[in-house]
Amino acid sequence: MPQTINVLFLAAEADPFIKVGGLGDVAGSLPLALRALSDDELKVDVRLVLPYHPAVRAENLKPLGIFSIPRGESEVQFEAFETNVNGLPVYLINGDPIRVSGSVYSLDSKLDAEKYAFFSLAANELPKHLNWQADILHANDWHTALSLYVALSKRWEENARHVAGVITVHNLPFMGPDVSEILQSYGIKLAQTDLPDWARVLPLPLGLWASDAIVAVSPTYGNEILEPEFGCGLDEFLKTRRETLSGILNGIDVDSFNPLEDRALGVNFGATSLEKRAINKKLLQEKLGLAQEAEIPLLALISRMDVQKGIDLAFTALKSMKKLNFQAVILGAGDPKLEEAAVHLQNLFSDKIKAVTRYDAGLARQIYAGADILLMPSRYEPCGLAQMIAMRYGCVPVVRKVGGLNDTVKPNETGFTFEKAHAMSLTAAIKTALKTYADREKWRALQIAGMSQNFAWLNSAKEYLALYQSLVKK
Repeated sequence: MPQTINVLFLAAEADPFIKVGGLGDVAGSLPLALRALSDDELKVDVRLVLPYHPAVRAENLKPLGIFSIPRGESEVQFEAFETNVNGLPVYLINGDPIRVSGSVYSLDSKLDAEKYAFFSLAANELPKHLNWQADILHANDWHTALSLYVALSKRWEENARHVAGVITVHNLPFMGPDVSEILQSYGIKLAQTDLPDWARVLPLPLGLWASDAIVAVSPTYGNEILEPEFGCGLDEFLKTRRETLSGILNGIDVDSFNPLEDRALGVNFGATSLEKRAINKKLLQEKLGLAQEAEIPLLALISRMDVQKGIDLAFTALKSMKKLNFQAVILGAGDPKLEEAAVHLQNLFSDKIKAVTRYDAGLARQIYAGADILLMPSRYEPCGLAQMIAMRYGCVPVVRKVGGLNDTVKPNETGFTFEKAHAMSLTAAIKTALKTYADREKWRALQIAGMSQNFAWLNSAKEYLALYQSLVKK
């Protein structure tokens, strides 16, 4: 009989059910990659649990029943449903706090606090109704972090079985709202922790404190959060957890993001047929209303419009380069002021810069396949996916040397990097890239080196499995 490791994987979103951001990519890919590691000696039984948001797309749902969790002198009911994606069991949890909230993430912190506290408690109860026991409880970000704190509380008060808690930190600054009153209403006491006073009532810090292992989504980000600049006030606490803190780089879906087979592209190509890529550039220039010139470098910015992403730095850099010969496309939505600034930039340089202020997955793929240079001047970047996708499509990244950008882009080998979050530093890096672009042989070597990088989820899954195994042994 093979050894089995049972993993209950909790997330607020997961592709293909519902996807808002990068977490949806991770939760949609990592559990499947982990299950694929099963062999004759080890069975990796990962099961995904999601809130049944009103916008969730799900087929072949099997109702598992209506269950309850105590709240004060009464009970709160939750419904559980089961479905399957490529052999991965997926459970959807519903109840009034999830129905009332509506969207995955609302602007009302009270609604989100209630919803995700309820979801975390219900997810903890779920295994006993499945006749299945988890060895690992794997939470992601603040939305599911309370599941670890609740599991630890139950272990103390009810002498429950020890389920090892893992939390992956995708974005440390987002710690969630004050949940002290909500926890107390469910009979969950706030423990005396070694967290800073302000953090003792927030979901993410409570989950970090209750976890057996903390994972940052890249090795560099795992080191950065130990420092004041990136630690968000938790750096001193995280230093006390250094032995249980690691960094595991996220991956990308290399089957989906494959220029040889991507149906969104005008022409498919690979590292051995790179000359075909020029057709995608021409089609993109035509679509955007730019001059169809093969030799002019086409820069791209594909991002959420957020100051964190250094969008303002990119705009300043592009303005300062007005005398240089280049084209640029900006794709993204978010902060209305940055969207407005993108349109203003287009109006200033209508012959060379185009702004598309919306989320458009198909156009994004066409930009990766047609643009020459991707700009990622992030102020901080826990992992980042765009730079990995860009390299796979032969688009050379220019990135700030932080987080996962530092771990994935090799200076002057697969892309270009710069140190300071300053427009002048970014401009200097872009100019270096443009100078290299003029040397066609060097540029082709950069493209092929980037396209040969392996960012498959299988690599990340192997590291997570090794972590699970070490926790189960303990």
